[in-house]
Amino acid sequence: MTSRPTNRSVRLKTLGSNRSRRRLRRRLSAGLLLLMALAVAGGLAAVLTPTPQVAVADESSSALLRTGKQLFDTSCVTCHGANLQGVPDRGPSLIGVGEAAVYFQVSTGRMPAARGEAQAPRKEPIFDGGQIDALGAYVQANGGGPTVVRTLDGSPAMQSLRGYDLGRGGDLFRLNCASCHNFTGKGGALSSGKYAPDLEPANEQQILTAMLTGPQNMPKFSDRQLSFEAKKDIIAYVKTVSEERQPGGYGLGGFGPAPEGMAMWIIGMVAVIGTALWIGARS
Repeated sequence: MTSRPTNRSVRLKTLGSNRSRRRLRRRLSAGLLLLMALAVAGGLAAVLTPTPQVAVADESSSALLRTGKQLFDTSCVTCHGANLQGVPDRGPSLIGVGEAAVYFQVSTGRMPAARGEAQAPRKEPIFDGGQIDALGAYVQANGGGPTVVRTLDGSPAMQSLRGYDLGRGGDLFRLNCASCHNFTGKGGALSSGKYAPDLEPANEQQILTAMLTGPQNMPKFSDRQLSFEAKKDIIAYVKTVSEERQPGGYGLGGFGPAPEGMAMWIIGMVAVIGTALWIGARS
């Protein structure tokens, strides 16, 4: 009679123990699944969340800008203003002209200007290449504008700016430039004491930056007016004309038929007068 309750109690204890173990396993499984889910969610969040873009100042760029500002404050601020806004009757605003304008004006020695003139002439530059880069970087950082085309090592591009179609370059030059610079690029007089300069001393980058920025009376040529490839063809034509030898002998400055006609007239008159005198002396 006593064995039945005992067996029953044993079975109940066993059943309770099994239920407890199952509950414990379920809880452990649920906890493990939760941990796995959290780990997966964390991994996905790390992968999908974009990396925050932290602005880190490049020390070399900062040093370049500091040097450029120092040069500007000592050599340019009097005429162009502390904020590059320009000074009436002294100098124009430099906001938006870009480093291309700085390269053209400073590398050709036109700026800094020694005195006020109708047009700043070309002369030996005061600043070296590194200083020109620093000054250009400062102006570029304060208003943007056209930039200098550079090679992989950071130096201004030269030979690579020459195009391959000399015929097209000559046509474009005669259409857009020859009215002021002469068809041989020797320049010519303009109004109000200004003039179109001789292009022979200009390097490839200076010709390009002049087309991009339009110094003095020269118009700007955007990529809509002249594509970059068209500009390169013009550069190739100008440099080829200035570098090649004159097939007809002395070019008389390359100014065209006027000096050539005058030279022939003078030579002809001297020959006629000399012949007349010789005949008179013989008779």
